[in-house]
Amino acid sequence: MSVLTREEAQIRARLIEVHRYTIDLDLTRGDEHFGSTTTIRFQAREAGADTFVELHPAALHRVVLDGHDLALDPAEIIADGRLPLTGLAEGEHELHVETDMAYSHTGEGMHRFTDPADGETYLYTQCCMADANDVFAAFDQPDLKAVFDVRVTAPPRWTVIGNGIATREGDPVEGRWKLAPTPRISTYLLALAAGPYHSVHTEHAGLPFGLHVRRSLAPHLEADADELFDITRRCFDRYHEIFDEPYPFDSYDQAFVPEFNSGAMENPGLVTFRDEFIFRSAVTDAERQTRAMVMAHEMAHMWFGNLVTMRWWDDIWLNESFAEYMGFQILTEATRYTGTWADFSIRRKTWGYDADQRPSTHPVAPAPELVPDTAAARLNFDGISYAKGASALRQLVAWLGEKDFLAGINDHFTRHRFGNATLADFLDSLARSTDRDVHAWADAWLRTTGVDTLTPVITADGGHWNLEIRHEGGGEGPPPAPRRPHRIAIGVYDHEPAAPHQLVLRNRVEVELDGAGPAALHTFTGPRPDLLLLNDGDLTYAKIRLDPGSWKAAVRALSGLPDAVSRATVWNAARDMVRDGDLPGTDYLDAARTHLPHETDIAIVQGVLAFARLQIADRLLPADQRTAALNTIAATCRDLLRRTEDGSGPGLRLSAVRVYIASATAPAELSDWLDGDTVPGGPALDPELRWQILGRLAVLGATGPADIDAELARDSSATGQEGAARCRAALPDPDAKQAAWEALFGETEGQAPLSNYLVTATATGFWQPEHHDLLTDYVPRYFADAPAIAARRGPAIADALARSGFPTTVDATTLRLGEECLTAPDLLPALRRRLEDQLDDLRRALRVRENQDT
Repeated sequence: MSVLTREEAQIRARLIEVHRYTIDLDLTRGDEHFGSTTTIRFQAREAGADTFVELHPAALHRVVLDGHDLALDPAEIIADGRLPLTGLAEGEHELHVETDMAYSHTGEGMHRFTDPADGETYLYTQCCMADANDVFAAFDQPDLKAVFDVRVTAPPRWTVIGNGIATREGDPVEGRWKLAPTPRISTYLLALAAGPYHSVHTEHAGLPFGLHVRRSLAPHLEADADELFDITRRCFDRYHEIFDEPYPFDSYDQAFVPEFNSGAMENPGLVTFRDEFIFRSAVTDAERQTRAMVMAHEMAHMWFGNLVTMRWWDDIWLNESFAEYMGFQILTEATRYTGTWADFSIRRKTWGYDADQRPSTHPVAPAPELVPDTAAARLNFDGISYAKGASALRQLVAWLGEKDFLAGINDHFTRHRFGNATLADFLDSLARSTDRDVHAWADAWLRTTGVDTLTPVITADGGHWNLEIRHEGGGEGPPPAPRRPHRIAIGVYDHEPAAPHQLVLRNRVEVELDGAGPAALHTFTGPRPDLLLLNDGDLTYAKIRLDPGSWKAAVRALSGLPDAVSRATVWNAARDMVRDGDLPGTDYLDAARTHLPHETDIAIVQGVLAFARLQIADRLLPADQRTAALNTIAATCRDLLRRTEDGSGPGLRLSAVRVYIASATAPAELSDWLDGDTVPGGPALDPELRWQILGRLAVLGATGPADIDAELARDSSATGQEGAARCRAALPDPDAKQAAWEALFGETEGQAPLSNYLVTATATGFWQPEHHDLLTDYVPRYFADAPAIAARRGPAIADALARSGFPTTVDATTLRLGEECLTAPDLLPALRRRLEDQLDDLRRALRVRENQDT
């Protein structure tokens, strides 16, 4: 893994300007390596300049600078990952590098995947954020943009796709392809996909659009191609309505690729997505909406990130926060998915809240010294840069007005097109478009950490009632830390007399909390409302508390709130109270049991059930209450199924069945389901549901290796391989656990290490709360073995092992062992950060359990 410091990048950016990369990739050299020949044309601004190029070759064959072979030690360069260029003359230079590069199986660099369904091989690149040099020799930093001219040699049957339009050269038997040169882009945005991809094409606005997927998924792509193109066209047209700058590239391809680590990557002209977005089993409409949002998010990057790019990685929020906000907003404005902000509230925003309450939190726009190198920057692709940043932008639009906001954005694009820009540049563009103090707003919102809490205090005063809003928090930041201003709506609700389980909006008042003091006082006429909801509409980023009377009304009639975003806001308030130890987890489960059977928004159902199952049942409740909690969740799911037994609400039924399977405490019913073709009163049993049922049966000890092998014979796809790995690791058998452990952490000679997806599947299956006694001895082994495998295999595997492989044991011993592990000075940063977060969540769970015990 390359690590480039900010200081090194600044020095190099002063010394050189890069003009053009000419890259020739040979993908016909076998299963382990590919040929990479790179010619870089650049200019040195100073005589005698010393600099370097990053590359990680498996073999270095030749380096030529300005026509002269350089006498370099290949072994030293391979070990160091840097090719030194010393004593450069001022002026133009040409560097030519010939190497063999290694294929990756971790979703980084040039990833190689062989589909078990048909034996076909597929490749794709992932160069973000500092992995371009695993594909080609590069001045690998975002502010050294250049034109990319790429040629590829591939097996004749393969298709090649890249940033520019791809055309065959010469005799097709030779497998030669040429990609149209790009405009000036950053190295991390270079993209290529190659293999026997199945493709669907269309044209829109004079540009070719394409969808690509591996052949075994071709029928599923064909089934969804019309929907995918419709979303693409609608978002494309809406962006052109609000942005003055036209789409800046020559084509728009979307490739759904295997074993992809992120949701997607915004490569110009070739967006890559994880191919789970090509659905081979039934999904809910909320999941289709999520896919559409990711498509809109990545398209926003064509402007936010690709046309105008950050100068250094401290400003990744200029990419991700904007794309996150625009993805939800554009989807709402341009497609049938008009309820996206409820999904954002219940699913994405909570990601930001959780991240912002851990010791590892950071400002949305951190000071440059807080991002000293690319290893530190990699850690900030998190809930702060995405969800909190998008929430801050939504508040900015509410505070500034959409017209001035868009005017500032367009000014920013015009001034910095195909260049690089900073937060200061962006704020200057906004300031030119408004008379509000955007710099002070940014100091309060973007340079601080932590979550504000807004609490209502209601007092009666004759025929009036007074509302005091206690404004706590304000974030931590450079002194003096400013208190954040908030523009919010206050919803005033009463029970409907004829239908007491319904709530009617009596009034909605917009107020601005200027952050100048700890409280704001508002006086209202009439009787005290049944429910008063701060931040109604969820336009700001803050934890909301409910006064006792409002919580009583919510418990009675939460599902009767007329707007989904309002309901999501109340559910989030309840979630926060549980996590903070102010509401028993069992009360949350009781509220879910009462109201989810009447909920119509699938995203809310999925979000509430996920928190109930994965957090309350598995972590926050004492262990002796877990079975009762699982039974309550299962009963809630049964109520949802009964409500939809007439066939209505297929997404609700599917959501209920999935969580019912995960919550089952007795195997008999699940075994009966697996013997049939459908879930009684529910959906048909497709491959995904069959693997979920078999996985739960494995946890409960009601199946074995023979059943898993039989299911794998039935579904030999890549997803089937992952399902089988998960099920085998989930068996409550000492030999099965040891075999899974060896697959994750051992190194068997002649056996390839697990891919990133198989690591996740195996680790997910391994740790089960039901197997606490069986896994006790593995807890210390985890903290002993994880650092070594992370150092050996890199950030993607480190993240998977810490995210999916962290022990599920909620006890002081696990906490102590984890804290001891963190004292090691040489932990890979990706592992350290994730472990810090896991341990902080563990401390919170222990505190919540202790509160409930007392």
